[in-house]
Amino acid sequence: MEAKKLNLTLNIWRQKNSKSVGSFAEYKVQVSPDASFLEMLDELNNTLELKGEEAVHFESDCREGICGTCGLVINGHAHGPLPKIATCQLHMRNFKDGETIWVEPFRAKAFPVIKDLMVDRSGFDKILQAGGYVSINTGGVPDGNAIPIQKEVSSLAMDAAACIGCGACVASCKNASAMLFVSAKVSQYALLPQGQPERYRRVERMVKVMDDLGFGSCTNTYACEAECPKGISVTNIARMNRDFMMAKIKSKEVEV
Repeated sequence: MEAKKLNLTLNIWRQKNSKSVGSFAEYKVQVSPDASFLEMLDELNNTLELKGEEAVHFESDCREGICGTCGLVINGHAHGPLPKIATCQLHMRNFKDGETIWVEPFRAKAFPVIKDLMVDRSGFDKILQAGGYVSINTGGVPDGNAIPIQKEVSSLAMDAAACIGCGACVASCKNASAMLFVSAKVSQYALLPQGQPERYRRVERMVKVMDDLGFGSCTNTYACEAECPKGISVTNIARMNRDFMMAKIKSKEVEV
C-alpha cells in the first residue's frame, strides 16, 4: 500500500545569475515520504516544465553522499536538519505534513551564485591546486608494512581525508570561513610520512590562496563541524594553525 503523500510548501531561492537580484518563490507540492529531497525537486521540475515554466536549477551527481555537489541550505541548515548526511541522503519522511520548507544555495562571497541553487565552488579547486598534493618523488610502491605509522595517526589522516569538499563548512560559518576544508586537506598529508617534505610550504600556499579568494576567518564557533556531512573535526584547524606558525618561523630562519 502506497504511503500517504505529504503536502508541503516550498520557498525556493530563484536567481538568474550572480549579478541579478534573487528572491524566494513559493511552490505547493505533494510528495511521497519515501522520496529523497532531490527526487522531490526532480518531481517539482517535471511539473514546472509541463506548465512551460523554467525548472529550478540545482546540482547533484552521485546521490550517495560521496561527492558533495548536492549542497543546499534547508531550513537554515547546510544539507538539512539531520547530522552527518549530504542533501541527497535526506528523505522527505523527515518533514511533517503541511510543513513549509525554505531552500537556499550555499551563501558566501567566495561561492557566487551561478543560477538559483547552484553556486561556483571552484575556489576549493584553486586551494587544492596550491598545495593539496604530494609532488616529491616517493619512489616505487613499498610494502604496506615498510613504513611504520601508528594506528592513531593513520586513523586521524583517514578521518581528515574523508572531507568531500562540499562547502557546508563555509555555508554554516558566520564568516564564510573555509578553515575546516583547508585544514582537512592539510592534515591528511601533514600526518603521514609522504607529506613531510612539503608540509610547511603546503600550508603557506593553501592558506594564501584561501585568503586571496575572500573566505572569512575562523572564530571557533564549531558550526562547521556540526554541519559537516562527514563530521570533520575542528582539531584539524588547530593542527593547521600550528603548522602555519611553524612555516613562518622556518621562513624567518631561512632569511637569517
